[in-house]
Amino acid sequence: MGKRKVLTEDLYGYQWISDPSVCPVTGSIAYVHTMIDKEKNNYRKHIHFITLDGSQGGQFTNGDKDEFPAWSPNGSELAFLRTTDKSRQLWIIPVYGGQAKQLTFVEHGIGSFNWSPDGNFIAFTTRVVEDQEHKAFVGQKERYQTHEQAQVFTLTNTKREGMGLWDGLHSHIFILDLKSLQIRQVTTGELDAVKPFWSPDGRQLSFLTDPDVNTFNDIFSLNPNGGNLIKWTDSTLSISQARYSPDGKRIICIGSDRLYGSATQNDLYFVSVEGGTLSRLTEMQDVQLGNLALSDMLAASASPSPLFSADGSFLYVLGSLHGNVQVYRVSMDGTYEETTRGDRNVYQYAITSDGRYLVAASSDPSNPGDLYRIDTHTNEELRLTKSNDELLQQLDISLPEPFWLGTSDGWNVQGWIMKPIGMEEGKKYPMILQIHGGPHALYANSYSHEFQTLTSQGCVVLYMNPRGSFGYGQTFAKACRGDFGGGDYQDLMDAVDHVLGTCDFVDETRLGVMGGSYGGFMTNWIVGHTNRFRAAVTDRSISNWLSFYGTSDIGISYTEGEIEGNPWDDVEKLWKHSPLAYVKHIETPLLILHGENDLRCPIEQAEQFYVALKRLDKRTQLVRFPKANHAMLRSGVPSLRLERLNQINGWFNNILP
Repeated sequence: MGKRKVLTEDLYGYQWISDPSVCPVTGSIAYVHTMIDKEKNNYRKHIHFITLDGSQGGQFTNGDKDEFPAWSPNGSELAFLRTTDKSRQLWIIPVYGGQAKQLTFVEHGIGSFNWSPDGNFIAFTTRVVEDQEHKAFVGQKERYQTHEQAQVFTLTNTKREGMGLWDGLHSHIFILDLKSLQIRQVTTGELDAVKPFWSPDGRQLSFLTDPDVNTFNDIFSLNPNGGNLIKWTDSTLSISQARYSPDGKRIICIGSDRLYGSATQNDLYFVSVEGGTLSRLTEMQDVQLGNLALSDMLAASASPSPLFSADGSFLYVLGSLHGNVQVYRVSMDGTYEETTRGDRNVYQYAITSDGRYLVAASSDPSNPGDLYRIDTHTNEELRLTKSNDELLQQLDISLPEPFWLGTSDGWNVQGWIMKPIGMEEGKKYPMILQIHGGPHALYANSYSHEFQTLTSQGCVVLYMNPRGSFGYGQTFAKACRGDFGGGDYQDLMDAVDHVLGTCDFVDETRLGVMGGSYGGFMTNWIVGHTNRFRAAVTDRSISNWLSFYGTSDIGISYTEGEIEGNPWDDVEKLWKHSPLAYVKHIETPLLILHGENDLRCPIEQAEQFYVALKRLDKRTQLVRFPKANHAMLRSGVPSLRLERLNQINGWFNNILP
């Protein structure tokens, strides 16, 4: 039986693998298996397990939304979060038989949790009211049953993507005693406490703070039995991950000094718990710590990191470099090397208690994602899961071909081209330029359903990492700051010229362009500065920096860090870099896609652009997706994700026949 082209509806057939957690005793791996429930129009998440040699496995929990599995220190129980129609709560299930049991019943659900080293306690975060003054507007049932209440804000950032308007609650840490099932609160105040982690001896419970305006945060510790807070850092870093070394003498963290705003590369830092001095462990040159890759197939959360070897002599971190995301092994003297190999995108990972094996959740251009076991001594790999093999064996997919390009002003940039399915010799095809978001993110060697649908309908797909992308060094990453629409625009145009000059199967009269978030901004910018593209699609875009500053949940830090201005001192600069300023020049038919609940790039950005285009009698359409936020591309309502793909393909098919 021959293979067939990828259809937009194949979205319903994919399965996603994430959140590997390795049992410290047996080495068995618990992980989250996600698939779409087409009838209910949502996602089903079950926890599965598989042995370390891949010989046995299966479904372990039966909730519809079970995730974030974590083994007890003795390996006898598995804790996880289960979401129901009420909220997300902490559950636990015995490994050797027995039913899952709900441990918490907190009103606003669980954010994250962490086992104590002795297995007697679990620290978790939830959002709570801090004082009587706030209770007037945090959703008290007896008050909201009769009438609405005004909302009073004191924070600078009054909203947050994926959560909505601030509701007066703060995230705090609680400790659950697993013997008595008693819960006590250990942090208070208006400082949001997130991501708790224990010292190896269990005498200290540490956590990160969540800042108001998305800039610097800190690491704090406390004695879980009472005592004063210890502040380990000096509010000069934006810290994403932290953990103790196995001997408990140091706290290692991944952070950024934000010297170049969100374009600043991360580094590894450590603080001595005896001396309390913050120091940089290593600068990893061109490698950006963490997974900054973007794809419509990756909705997994950030992987816990860094992870230490059993003896504490080195640690493991994810790093993005030249279109790949690998696991890196970093020695305590600052030297480092890749532990995983090949063209791939490792999006999560775990390690066995003896340090012998890494378990990597990894995607590549031919596979949305599976678990792999990597021997840290020999680098030998064993593929543990085959989540999408049955579907992929039916599909004729296009594999990207990489290239490097010297730009007109001397930069070296990386790109990929995907040929249309069923391409015939001597025939010319339309080409779609795809632009990623960020801009400080990257396209990586991973699978994209959206790209596959475009090649299946006869389009060439060009995508690249222009200046501003991570994975090519600090100078490259910061090169677009204050210059949005300048050198980054030139890189994209140079890439189009390069392909047209080297690929005789591309029809230069049938070019399309599209992108989301920053890629949507750049699409808006491109059609306002050139007419070489016959059709365009802008998704979750930015059109006006003057209004974006006060309406986006990151408007202050992003506009000041990237455009390097604010609306009262730098009106001309912000307007100069706003695509709306050039709307009169647009002749390219433009499809505008936007989620109505997007707080990262608010829908008013799309509305302004759409109204201006219609007023000027330009060809355009606005598609609004109800209840969709900025993450709709990866984790939105399945039917809306499918509608988005159909809108894109229909627009290009209609204009680029």
